[in-house]
Amino acid sequence: MSEMITADLVDLDLSAESKEAAARALAERMVAQGRVTDLEGFLADVAAREAQMPTGLDGGIGIPHCRSEHVTEPTLAFGRSAAGIDFGAPDGPADLIFLIAAPAGADDAHLTILSSLARQLMNTEFTDALRAVSDPGAAAALIRGEEPPAAEAKGAEEAPEGAGAGAESAPKDTATASAAASADAAAGSTAPAAADEKAPQPFRIVAVTSCPTGIAHTYMAAESLENAGREAGVELVVETQGSAGFTRLDPTVIAAADAVIFAHDVPVREKDRFAGKPTVDVGVKAGINRPADLITEVRAKAERGERTAPSGAAAGGTPVERAGDSTEGYGTKLRKWLMSGVSYMVPFVAAGGLLIALGFAIGGWTVNKAPSVMDHFVWTQADSWGALLFQIGGMAFNFLVPVLAGYIAYGMADRPGLVPGFVGGAISLSINAGFLGGLAAGLIAGGVVMAIQRVNIPAALRGIMPVVVIPLISSAVVGFLMFVVIGKPIAAAQKGMTDWLNGLTGTNAVLLGALLGLMMCFDLGGPVNKVAYTFATAGIAVASPSDSAMKIMAAVMAAGMVPPLAMALATTVRGKLFTPTERENGKAAWVLGASFISEGAIPFAAADPLRVIPSAMVGGAVTGSLSMMFGATLRAPHGGIFVVPLIGNAFLYLLAIAAGVCVSTALVILLKGTRKQPGDAASGTSATPAEDKRDAKQPIAA
Repeated sequence: MSEMITADLVDLDLSAESKEAAARALAERMVAQGRVTDLEGFLADVAAREAQMPTGLDGGIGIPHCRSEHVTEPTLAFGRSAAGIDFGAPDGPADLIFLIAAPAGADDAHLTILSSLARQLMNTEFTDALRAVSDPGAAAALIRGEEPPAAEAKGAEEAPEGAGAGAESAPKDTATASAAASADAAAGSTAPAAADEKAPQPFRIVAVTSCPTGIAHTYMAAESLENAGREAGVELVVETQGSAGFTRLDPTVIAAADAVIFAHDVPVREKDRFAGKPTVDVGVKAGINRPADLITEVRAKAERGERTAPSGAAAGGTPVERAGDSTEGYGTKLRKWLMSGVSYMVPFVAAGGLLIALGFAIGGWTVNKAPSVMDHFVWTQADSWGALLFQIGGMAFNFLVPVLAGYIAYGMADRPGLVPGFVGGAISLSINAGFLGGLAAGLIAGGVVMAIQRVNIPAALRGIMPVVVIPLISSAVVGFLMFVVIGKPIAAAQKGMTDWLNGLTGTNAVLLGALLGLMMCFDLGGPVNKVAYTFATAGIAVASPSDSAMKIMAAVMAAGMVPPLAMALATTVRGKLFTPTERENGKAAWVLGASFISEGAIPFAAADPLRVIPSAMVGGAVTGSLSMMFGATLRAPHGGIFVVPLIGNAFLYLLAIAAGVCVSTALVILLKGTRKQPGDAASGTSATPAEDKRDAKQPIAA
């Protein structure tokens, strides 16, 4: 097995001006060494990881990384920038850039080495040595741990025991480190007593760190917390839940702990092991950047007697598990809470809407006036089957607002928020407050439960809080507010919005269609896309939606089909402008686009956002405005071309989609065809993505 980093993978004079260009320059070295098979595909994976969370760290470090099927073996490339490159770190640009590439099925041994590098980066002597080294071979050897930093070699004898600096401490296996710390923690209760029976027991903390890739930030947070724990004089043991798996902390160590710190960006596995203890729950970067603050915060919680619930919330896994991260702004938290409710509501919308649409298709437009199938159902009559489907779909639609409200509250306060959220949503339906009422009820329910949970409850009552006290008090408060205080104003606002939609005609309707088309194609399934889709589905989520609401639903679905269909057509018409991977993705995009799955265009947008996204938005705006102009209507909230028989003015509807697809295809081909290689300005030849791989200014991330 070859070495993870060699002199050929080191660039001590990295001249890139952006993080995208830096990643490209270092990735090209990996391609030259045969470590990466598809440059554009690998950079798309890097961009996708970068989009989850910036990879810049305090101290002038950028550590872009990903797992990718285009990587042949675990590889590390290092670049040093004199000017600095912005990787999103709070303290400014990074001058030390590490690009980590792991195969999709990387083995544990290499992942342990990668975790060791992450721990080394927490040592200032190691990073100072990298800034001073002048030879690529020496830099590679230093990173491999084959020679210690000069400063460390000089002062190694003076280093305090357990400080673990530089290359000597870095290769220590994570499991070994955790086991050693666990042993120290387990022995801590007896050793001081042997020396001095009156010596106070040290404060004990157990921590869990994890990140989406499980390669770098997981272990950097662990090292940072351990160092801060030593400085604070507390016993701190970390369980790293990385890509190489994780070694569970000894249950006796967890039981003896006084507090818990979760520094994670993915759900903590087996979280219920830590239930009932004072807990700080933050993102992994907080564990890296401010470990001392986290230790202080969790100690303060322990002193106040604040503890997590013994079950339910501790078992975890809410869609916005980190909504309480103190590093996030209120706007970010609010968006996550709302998206939590929407994500649970959408399946009800899809199932109920399609059933209702099929009911109309089979039973005719008077099916909504049919008697209950409990009273009248004839097995051999199509009208009865249409009525059955319509009535099942109607029952599914009855859950939309309660589910929306319930899971907004769930995103805010976990399972205790479900009961008041569902109650508030049901009340919203009963007072005709509709979708807006559901939003308000969910937020109120979550806020009430969060307020109750902050009250310091005697230990004897904690067991009945989740099942009796919280549901009782929160439901009563939410019900009072919805019925007596805010219900009527919200119902009036809902009626006003409905009347406005019903009054849209001519130019206003066309402009609304264009706006919805832009939103559907902006982030391809992201928050902006979901806002437009939710706006449309809310209008048809009633037994008898207005004509305007069905026109809006038609425009939204039509626009959402444009990006993947346009990318599929572009890869067919001008395949040379796309990489082999993109051409393969184009084949799948035909089906995804036809099925109204906008996410089919994401691989193209991630690799080339400044060309793909604007092209898709223009085409989506054209389709949305034409759909509204043609008066196309849609009763089903999903289905793509498979529900064309249920569309009013189906031919013109398909024409609107075709027009938008052609516009987007033409634009993306035009923009990609104008890319030049450096030095090609005179010749005017077009550069393909493969030829253009050295264009340092091409972005790779949205």
